[in-house]
Amino acid sequence: MSVPQKKKPYDGYTSFQYLEPGIDYKDYPLAKQIGRVAPWNYPMTEDEERKVQAFMEDEYIVSVHEHTFVCPQDVDEIFAFRRQGRDWTGYEGLSVSGLDVVFENFMDGTAMITSSMGWKWTDVIHDLGIRFSDIAHQDMVIVARTFDDILRAKKEGKIAMVPTLEAATQIENEVDRVDVLYGLGVRCMGIAYSEANALGAGLRELRDGGLTQFGRQVVRRMNQLGMSIDVSHCGDQTTRDVIEVSEKPIFITHAGARSLWNTNRMKPDDIFKMCAEKGGVIGIEAAPHTTLTKTNKVHTLETVMEHFEYVANLVGIEHVAFGPDTLFGDHVGLHHALAAQLSIAAAHKGQTFDEVEYVDGAENPGEVFPNIVRWLVKHNYSHDDMKKALGANAIRVIKDTWAK
Repeated sequence: MSVPQKKKPYDGYTSFQYLEPGIDYKDYPLAKQIGRVAPWNYPMTEDEERKVQAFMEDEYIVSVHEHTFVCPQDVDEIFAFRRQGRDWTGYEGLSVSGLDVVFENFMDGTAMITSSMGWKWTDVIHDLGIRFSDIAHQDMVIVARTFDDILRAKKEGKIAMVPTLEAATQIENEVDRVDVLYGLGVRCMGIAYSEANALGAGLRELRDGGLTQFGRQVVRRMNQLGMSIDVSHCGDQTTRDVIEVSEKPIFITHAGARSLWNTNRMKPDDIFKMCAEKGGVIGIEAAPHTTLTKTNKVHTLETVMEHFEYVANLVGIEHVAFGPDTLFGDHVGLHHALAAQLSIAAAHKGQTFDEVEYVDGAENPGEVFPNIVRWLVKHNYSHDDMKKALGANAIRVIKDTWAK
């Protein structure tokens, strides 16, 4: 393909290069951000690729759920690596991602090893502070605290990073901690991860009692502050309650259709409809072995897009987006290493599938969105519909929920 791919102005900065390895922190060999596996581009003609690159240059490309974290080369070192509390951001990979806005999830609920399925309060403060300190030393990524920051990033050819937490477990029973998180820069937060917390039930729970009274206070406070709400890992009844209680539209940042793949990690149709009726947006998941289908149990970009089309046909193109949930490194290997913490067996609910080493075309944050755009172009989606699904829908919810 002779058509050049658009890139962000990346100056070669790597995380924490202002510190000295071996003295200020323990150095772990990290996974490659580009070229860890064989590159894979959705097949296009040169004319189609020109259309793809022009679209990505002109329009907003938004991921409503991503982990820009870089894993160790040896995923079995993840526990020791995370204990030192210093996460690397994949700036090099992001520079070729085509992203204008990325909801960065600071690994809560996924790789935490000191508390079950969610961070402790001090863990959050530690990680946010260290990540923000690193981001402050480069100029390609802007931490988005206001809607104007998102507009400014696109105008300047940079990437707006929306600080996000996957669960509110760490606030325990103190609603004012939501204000503290907001003050630190968090602009989107999940209610629960897989296990229940003081707010409500996660998707792993056998019985979902719904949103608690404290959870209702937190939803109200998030509405008041201007913090977007996510329910991707909540149980079904808790999800329904959040949608009903929230006075503002919410995100389901990374999920798929249970009608296509019957696991608790996917959401049922009635929840998608409730979310859309309140003006919310559903991001389609692409992490390995999530958005499979009954007829195709090998995870590919095609199965991801089957979930996209199903949800878009169900609730309208105005209420879908993409939250691929990818990272830099061996995602499948990481799932194996963290199987107990992630409740993977419970999430799959006995479904069998053919395991892949990675999802072709959606292996990491650097390649997934160019291939989604290529898929949409190849399948003759209109410019307007692509604009909605790839950015405008998510930006609408941000504008409707943030304070300014």
